[in-house]
Amino acid sequence: MRLAFTGRVIEWRGPAPYYFVPVPDAESDDIREVAAMATYGWGVIPVEARIGETSFETSLFPKDGGYLLPLKNAVRKPQGIAAGDDVSVRMTVRL
Repeated sequence: MRLAFTGRVIEWRGPAPYYFVPVPDAESDDIREVAAMATYGWGVIPVEARIGETSFETSLFPKDGGYLLPLKNAVRKPQGIAAGDDVSVRMTVRL
């Protein structure tokens, strides 16, 4: 399943700051349709994602009926991405 969307980067402050892009509702609905085939446990969904020129593998976190795409520093920092920035994401759910 391939998806493309734009989202605003959010920061979650815990013991260390984490950055995420919330997956929009329509795309989250599509992901839920294949979630049982894709998840490897705890509801996380493995994906390959691309933001700008950077491709990376990660897993979506379920949150409040939708999903969050985690952004590692290795993805954010080279592109100067910070909390509050809008980013365009291309993503493939790995089944």
